[in-house]
Amino acid sequence: MKNIGLYLILINLSLLFVLSGSSYLPQWSSLDTRPLPSWYDQSKVGIFIHWGVFSVPSIHSEAWMWWAWKGDNPNPDTVVFMNKNYPPDWTYADFASQFHAEFYDPNEWADIFAASGAKYVVLTSKHHEGFTMWPSKYSFNWNAMDVGPKRDLLGDLANAIRNRTDIVFGLYHSMYEWFHPLYLEDKKNGFKTQMFPFGKTLPELKEIVETYKPSVIWSDGDWEASDEYWNSTGFLAWLYNESPVRDTVVVNDRWGSGIPCQHGDFYTCSDHYNPGHLVTHKWENCFTIDKGSWGYVRTSSTNDYLTIEEILYQIITTVSTGGNVLINVGPTSYGKIAPIFEERLRQMGSWLKVNGEAIYSSIPWKYQNDTVNKNVWYTSSKDKEFVYASLLDWQKNTSEILLGAPVSSSSTRVTLLGSDMAPLNWHPASASGGI
Repeated sequence: MKNIGLYLILINLSLLFVLSGSSYLPQWSSLDTRPLPSWYDQSKVGIFIHWGVFSVPSIHSEAWMWWAWKGDNPNPDTVVFMNKNYPPDWTYADFASQFHAEFYDPNEWADIFAASGAKYVVLTSKHHEGFTMWPSKYSFNWNAMDVGPKRDLLGDLANAIRNRTDIVFGLYHSMYEWFHPLYLEDKKNGFKTQMFPFGKTLPELKEIVETYKPSVIWSDGDWEASDEYWNSTGFLAWLYNESPVRDTVVVNDRWGSGIPCQHGDFYTCSDHYNPGHLVTHKWENCFTIDKGSWGYVRTSSTNDYLTIEEILYQIITTVSTGGNVLINVGPTSYGKIAPIFEERLRQMGSWLKVNGEAIYSSIPWKYQNDTVNKNVWYTSSKDKEFVYASLLDWQKNTSEILLGAPVSSSSTRVTLLGSDMAPLNWHPASASGGI
């Protein structure tokens, strides 16, 4: 894959962002007025990490394995696997004692993430199974300190990231838990009672914010109940007004049924969200390197993983249309990032080292996709002095690339990013424009 940097001489414009010092009310109309902290839009590329007790069985249902086994509509393959390989009295909780993370080296993870070119990291602090990756006082005997690793997995990674890199640290947190008695009781009551959010979810959220100070809160597991049930606006008002990360934190849009793609600092809308056109509200495309799984799956083959070209396609098309990418890896239960994940991340970092100017801190151009060459996507420098054209496919046996969107002039210069060569030769494609 090759990339062309196309520079057009444009008028410099300055953008002034005025941050409000006023307090935010626990209402979406107030919370939605909060300006997006600038670091997030500038970062463009993040790493998602799905890791937990589900990494032990690491079969096709990965993070959803417990639900696939014991949920409302069990997956037949999961049931057969469990019946064949485990005793009849085996419970999901028994997997926790096998979650040793014995080779977990957070410094190694931090170095891999730094090499990837990512600017922020989001770790699963707790998935829908309820197991917390930190010693939560609200999750007795179902956390990484009390059982399994006997270690603050979350805190160790936060320290490594902050001590060894300039990457921003963030956390994923599931609001609900499939089989928690308080949640099931609230659900039985039609969510007219709020024992679970006030007894579990909200105290946990406040605990991780005050203890680990994440600059991303990536909420999930919200869809069965309304934002009123979760008291989402109350928590976010505290987060924006009083928390230790009030000036830097960003949150997604998963805070209750009907809220995704409507409220939040950035929209995720649905997993693998990449609309292919400009979205003016900040958004994020979270996707997995393993095409079928968020967590590590032992049975995945080479063809189950995205190629580096497919990853770069997601990055280029997403950033061109105003989004960030959050690229997921699933570590093993013993604490290693599998070689194929590491290879993809390092390949991405090599590409970004050359072409990052077209990605980091860029803004969408007036055209996102070229008017005649659908393999070309555009971004612009923030001052609008330069336009970058990213070419997804270089046709063999061709020495020319046709671009329909740029309007050329006598001062136009075309340069290949990462090259010390003189400006490339170019000529107008027609009297009306194009290169």
